[in-house]
Amino acid sequence: MALRLSILDLSPISEGSSGAAALNNTVDLARHADRLGYTRFWIAEHHNIPSVASSSPEIMIGQLGRVTSRIRVGSGGIMLPNHTPLKVAENFRVLEALFPDRVDLGIGRAPGTDPRTAMALRRTFDPLANVGFERELQEVLTFGTKGFAADHPFRSVRAMPSDVALPPVWLLGSSGHSARIAATMGLGYAFALHINPSLDIARAAFRDYRSYFVEGHRMDRPSAMLALSVVCGETDARAAEIAASVELAYVRLQQGRPGPIASPEDAQRELEVFDRGLLSQILSAGTMHVAGSPSTVRRRLEELAELTGVDEIMMLTTLYAHDDRVRSYELLADEFGLVEADGFSR
Repeated sequence: MALRLSILDLSPISEGSSGAAALNNTVDLARHADRLGYTRFWIAEHHNIPSVASSSPEIMIGQLGRVTSRIRVGSGGIMLPNHTPLKVAENFRVLEALFPDRVDLGIGRAPGTDPRTAMALRRTFDPLANVGFERELQEVLTFGTKGFAADHPFRSVRAMPSDVALPPVWLLGSSGHSARIAATMGLGYAFALHINPSLDIARAAFRDYRSYFVEGHRMDRPSAMLALSVVCGETDARAAEIAASVELAYVRLQQGRPGPIASPEDAQRELEVFDRGLLSQILSAGTMHVAGSPSTVRRRLEELAELTGVDEIMMLTTLYAHDDRVRSYELLADEFGLVEADGFSR
């Protein structure tokens, strides 16, 4: 089976630009992804990060669905601790009604932000407020099916529109625990290698997922995906040049001083003053980053797919220039021979 390619987007905000421009760039990128033949286009949920405009995936999915025709659009993901299960089920039933069989509901266990912002989102100062994740995830699924047992307090509550199925549900994670939850509930599973760069943990998580999988919500077999950071340029040198922006963004985030995405030139100048050993340690410990020419990236992605046993890779490409981001995906679509939509030409 050919390796499927998908896109995860955070609506990156570049220095000198704006959040509005970042969101509109995401809409434009989705149009290109639809034309180029990518499988999915997912939107992340993050809060209070100056380089990320993607705080409301459900709103953006509605916009992306309107400007695309064949690509699946979804969340990568909805951070369940920030939402009630009923509202999640209703939002995605509405989206499924508007864009039938083209929506994915990816759900995450973390809040997608720092602890203080998480408190503001949840309106609670209880550090144990997330202990009920599995129960709340089960509530999302139950609101999306025939309903609760007769003695359940939510027995009479319906997620509207009630005649629309909940989209396929994926659990996002970076550990074996998430993999086992996804497996036992019969959900899709996406491992975030850009968050946890351990291939050993990723491979073990996928093994657990396949071993424990039981047929569940709209999935009769395991569906596994690997997500990671990817930058593609015409040459290895060009990819390394533009990748400096995302490398600096990660270093700044790790040091507690996040900011808008710097230009490659400014990023390189700032990176050059860092201690080389410390910089190497930060980048190697905190991200799985693939950068290079189309052939270089293809070799590495195919190697990772073989090592983990997945048949789909979701790429996150965070760059300063929107044109460079679009070009990165165009180059890989050509390299992998993705099928272009009728009426378009590269």
